[in-house]
Amino acid sequence: MPRKADLTGTTLPRRQLGRALRDARQARGLTLDQVATATSISRPTLSRIELGQYEKVRDMEVDYLCRYYLLPDERTCYLKSLVGQANSSTVWYQDYRHLIAPGFGTYLELESFATEFWFYQPIVIHGLLQTSKYSRTLERLHPSDSATGDIETRVNLRMQRARILTRPHMPVCAEFLLHENVLYTLVGSSQIMRAQLRHIADLSTRDNVTVRILPFTAGLPTGTVIPPHNILDFPDTEPSVVYTEAAIGSMVFEDENDVKRVRALHDILRNASLGEQESRDRIRKISRRYEQ
Repeated sequence: MPRKADLTGTTLPRRQLGRALRDARQARGLTLDQVATATSISRPTLSRIELGQYEKVRDMEVDYLCRYYLLPDERTCYLKSLVGQANSSTVWYQDYRHLIAPGFGTYLELESFATEFWFYQPIVIHGLLQTSKYSRTLERLHPSDSATGDIETRVNLRMQRARILTRPHMPVCAEFLLHENVLYTLVGSSQIMRAQLRHIADLSTRDNVTVRILPFTAGLPTGTVIPPHNILDFPDTEPSVVYTEAAIGSMVFEDENDVKRVRALHDILRNASLGEQESRDRIRKISRRYEQ
């Protein structure tokens, strides 16, 4: 079942640590009660650690559990390194907390750790592809945004997020499927749209960025309307998740079957989309129309 995203949810390092300790316990054929009796760590604490819900995991507890589960030294060192990450309360977007909508903080945390992205956006240009002027126009249209300072801060947040595509060290790999509709939906002015589409075309030439256009002529390849979605993949065997967002809220899907279902729909959309070069040519052709 999907769960509502929130700002107080467990962090990714905590989930990685908890899952690893749970797998180690199960590999030894032990129950939580047995481990609690043998280690004097309470069963509720063990359960919260495995669920990634224990806010202040202690290094000595992880070390003790690793030795009890007979994990090799290398594995123990790795899990202990996760303790510091799990207990850290400082994130790069900390200064923006007061402007982050409920639910979006969870996505930002996931986005910070993801190594591969698969996006579908049928309505507007995806946030990671937006120029500052396009983003600013959308923020000004938002009914809850009235303070100019807040708008500029939100735009700055979005521009900082986009750096994961262009940073010199290990930029993430991302595939963007955009419905052709978003290229024709006027946001701001023709000048803004022209610069926006050129920006997308330029980004699509990067080795780590793929942009493909789902043309009007593709119809409804899935047989139904598919909402915007973000599929996020992570390192170290951390399970993939799907994030969806709408005006009234957001959801994170973590169940393996749910993720597989969304990924299958995404594949159908990709197969119905134009190729990379054809998509780039289409984007640049439409951008020239905004010059007229």
